[in-house]
Amino acid sequence: MTAIVGMALGKRDVPTELPSKEATTASFLLPGLAGKFGGGNSPTTSTESSIVSRLCKTTWAIIGGLQTTAEQWRSKLTRDTDLVAKCIQTRAVQWRSKMTRDKDLVSKFICALYKQYLAVHFTYMEINMDAKTGASLKLTTLFAGGGASVVYSDTNCALGDSSEVVGSSELVGKPGAGDDSPTFSPVVTATTESSTASLFSKTTRAIIWGLQSRAVQGMMDFDFVCGREQPSVACMVYPMSPGDSKQNFYWGHKEVLVPIYKSMADAMAAFPDVDVLISFASLRSAYDSTLECLEFKQIRTIAIIAEGIPENYTRKLIKEADKKNVTIIGPATVGGVKPGCFKIGNTGGMMDNILHSKLYRPGNVAYVSRSGGMSNELNNMISQTTNGVYEGVAIGGDRYPCSTFMDHLLRYQASPEVGMLVLLGEVGGTEEYQVCEAIKSGVLTKPIVAWCIGACADMFPTDVQFGHAGASAGASEETASAKNKALAEAGAEVPTSFDELGEKIGEVYRKLVIAGTIVPKAELPPPPVPMDYNWARELGLIRKPASFMTSICDERGQELLYAGIPITEVFKQDLGIGGVLSLLWFQRRLPPYACKFLEMCLMITADHGPAVSGAHNTIVCARSGKDLVSSLVSGLLNIGDRFGGALDGAAAQFTEAFDSGLIANDFVNKAKKEGVLIMGIGHRVKSLNNPDMRVVVISEYAKEHFPCTPLLDYAREVEQITTKKKPNLILNVDGCIALCFVDLLRHSGFFTKDEAENIIKTGSLNGLFVLGRSIGFIGHFLDQKRLKQGLYRHPWDDISYVLPEINQ
Repeated sequence: MTAIVGMALGKRDVPTELPSKEATTASFLLPGLAGKFGGGNSPTTSTESSIVSRLCKTTWAIIGGLQTTAEQWRSKLTRDTDLVAKCIQTRAVQWRSKMTRDKDLVSKFICALYKQYLAVHFTYMEINMDAKTGASLKLTTLFAGGGASVVYSDTNCALGDSSEVVGSSELVGKPGAGDDSPTFSPVVTATTESSTASLFSKTTRAIIWGLQSRAVQGMMDFDFVCGREQPSVACMVYPMSPGDSKQNFYWGHKEVLVPIYKSMADAMAAFPDVDVLISFASLRSAYDSTLECLEFKQIRTIAIIAEGIPENYTRKLIKEADKKNVTIIGPATVGGVKPGCFKIGNTGGMMDNILHSKLYRPGNVAYVSRSGGMSNELNNMISQTTNGVYEGVAIGGDRYPCSTFMDHLLRYQASPEVGMLVLLGEVGGTEEYQVCEAIKSGVLTKPIVAWCIGACADMFPTDVQFGHAGASAGASEETASAKNKALAEAGAEVPTSFDELGEKIGEVYRKLVIAGTIVPKAELPPPPVPMDYNWARELGLIRKPASFMTSICDERGQELLYAGIPITEVFKQDLGIGGVLSLLWFQRRLPPYACKFLEMCLMITADHGPAVSGAHNTIVCARSGKDLVSSLVSGLLNIGDRFGGALDGAAAQFTEAFDSGLIANDFVNKAKKEGVLIMGIGHRVKSLNNPDMRVVVISEYAKEHFPCTPLLDYAREVEQITTKKKPNLILNVDGCIALCFVDLLRHSGFFTKDEAENIIKTGSLNGLFVLGRSIGFIGHFLDQKRLKQGLYRHPWDDISYVLPEINQ
């Protein structure tokens, strides 16, 4: 079972000791298992208890393995596996009430888990493992997704008493109406006249259909570790791209550019040496793109990764490929690999898996499989029990694969480098019988180890439809058991179960080595391949200073955080705009009166009519036909010491004078002597006789709600002196807001003196004016667009033309 977990996850060292939860797996997974799913605490026989224990142990091994891998790889996987486990636990109570004691234990166990699979399948938690391991196993697919799940089902049933497993409709696949024919009929009969030419070599180059950056980088890393002189990827084709371009990838330590073409014809013309196309096109476009590719005579091999292509289209592709002597691998496949030479897309998984399976150099064992995920496990098995893989192909799980078992086995038979063959078939179809005939007739003479997965289908009275479209036995001869028997009778080496497949491969290999048929070569270490930075960082192998840091917001989790506060809490607690500003600008929750003050500042500074320079520029820009952002920026650029930007200056100037102990009169005299303006004092329109009500509102609120307002009081003393000179030298709104804000920072109890000074120095106060006035500038822009105002031209009579008098 640990081998299955390793296969499913692309993980080699799966611990035999399960998590501590294993002891309570039965009660955790399905309460009432001890009572046959409905007997409560009814006793069970020791045999039944043993079956239950082993079944639960198997299931927990899968879930536990996924969780262990998730912790090492992706936090998202952890969340999803936890959800699966939680769903199974929740549904257990419902299952127990429906199950009866008189039905078979093992059958009901499988059916219950399959129900749960159906319940969670359409929540779209599918985590495709292709990019990580080369497998096509989906996280939520327990019994109905690919060859790996078929092996899992086989093992589960093998752990129970198969003689007592009776009919259950839960796993029954229902064939289409009137479909009485076998589920698979071979389209092409393999003969000795089939092409035996090698598909791939160390100089093979390919065109990739689709923007599959991770797959391309994986292929180039494989090429590098195999010692190729140039990358196997020549270019990419993507008709939906805006135009021809290039994308950078790594070739060892160096970066190279790979062209991207909009037209397949342009790609073919640019790279006449290319003879392989790897299609990552979706099921909707794979047929048309493959037909287009077949028009180019230089292409000899096509790999179609997509699954779900209509069977009628696949049969048409088979006929077209036969006419033009083109080999098509797929559809519904991960591809194939020729160690030391070439690999298709994500075959073989990540670099650690490739190195572990020794795919960087050829061995003497060639295999062919239906399942892409199982081909990854074959790489593992063969590398551990022999000198490695010479070539491996997954023909795909659809009913009508474009190339057959025999197509590839005949190539292996003709290759002098191949010492033995491995065949991994599955329930459904009759292709394995062609292999039997080839063995009997002497067409295949090399030793072959074969096994067909899906033996558990025999335990049910009607057809079982597994994940692959072709994995359903429509007739008795299409069952896995019948084909395994036929293969054994024909002379193939057939193990008793999938768990013994690796041992059987090793046994045959050792005999060939003893006989001298296979001569193992000295092992050469592969060149080191730089690890991808993101992957190394996830594994905790490296650390690097961040390009920049942030401490106010985090959008990476399930919910947006403002200074650590979830966005939902911002609304639940009705923090308002002032509360959000306190979090994002000051990283703390300010009291309600402070948040209200911030909101008042925004409201008061929102606009001051169209005549001020900022609004005027915004209006002129809007009437010139510019967009909102351009018009807004045109107005904001006017903000400075003379317009709106006096908040920071006023705060700094008054704070310095106040802290140094200058009385108001000395402060005014000092400014006059130094010839500097007192920021925050003076207004063009407002005066003592025409007070600015904005200043009145702000100062009255501060006096009423702030703990104390020493700086505001100091400014009022300065105002009494300056207005004696001119009545318009009053405390203006910029100065009032700035000094009230400093009082808030210093005396609210939420900031230290140093923090308050830093906030003033960093321009936070001007930020209030910029944010508030942006509201008004946008309003002026929208108003001009609403009024459909034309291009602005200043009238001549409002301009005084004063030209210099120059003697001519």
